[in-house]
Amino acid sequence: MKIATFNINGVNGRLPVLLRWLEEASPDIACLQELKAPDERFPRREIEKAGYGAIWQGQKSWNGVAILAKGRDPLVTRRGLPGDVDDAQSRYLEAAIQGVLVGCLYLPNGNPAPGPKFDYKLRWIQRLARYAEELLELDIPVVLAGDYNIIPTDLDVYKPERWRRDALFRPEVREAFKALTEEGWVDALRTLHPDERLYTFWDYFRNAWGRDAGLRLDHFLLSPSVAHRLSAAGVDKPVRGWDKTSDHAPAWIELADAEG
Repeated sequence: MKIATFNINGVNGRLPVLLRWLEEASPDIACLQELKAPDERFPRREIEKAGYGAIWQGQKSWNGVAILAKGRDPLVTRRGLPGDVDDAQSRYLEAAIQGVLVGCLYLPNGNPAPGPKFDYKLRWIQRLARYAEELLELDIPVVLAGDYNIIPTDLDVYKPERWRRDALFRPEVREAFKALTEEGWVDALRTLHPDERLYTFWDYFRNAWGRDAGLRLDHFLLSPSVAHRLSAAGVDKPVRGWDKTSDHAPAWIELADAEG
């Protein structure tokens, strides 16, 4: 089973990129973030024509998440992260697909920090941590995939010294990500590439792509009951060089078949 995550940065404006990538990479499951479209403008027909069932939770102009499944319809298990009934931002969507619970998330950016946006980010991470603990207690295969807007370590950024005060790299968010892994969640990309500089994001500005001045913001956290099935992981880096593409490249993992 191949599971991918892709911050598409506008699902309608990047639709040709998305459809080309789906055809070439052929993931079994794809988590999308930053749809930047209300529900009624999600390109369901085009995605279905490409062979994928889809669920989505859009939002006008900002945010928005979707889960695609090849040849089947994902079974929705949750819309929205629990813990704040007043939170109207579309940032979490969850579905059961082929025996795996897949959570697609788009964690807040948090800049400028400090400030209200950073405070919201920290509250969102706390809610995620509480819910992630509940998921671990279920002892079932869970994959939490998406744009975490967190740079976990110095190895995940081209020049760490330039990012120390950024909301993506402040100690509070790095410690929160580390705490998730200490609870038992497995960082899939780093597990299989412990010493490699893997980036999933290159800014549009200052020739970041040309200089390979990247960040690793898109992650897969695996529950212990599925982590032992991890067989491969990587980044579809060339996609970032396509015409009119997102500033993110898709990341992916492969899971071996479950025993029995």
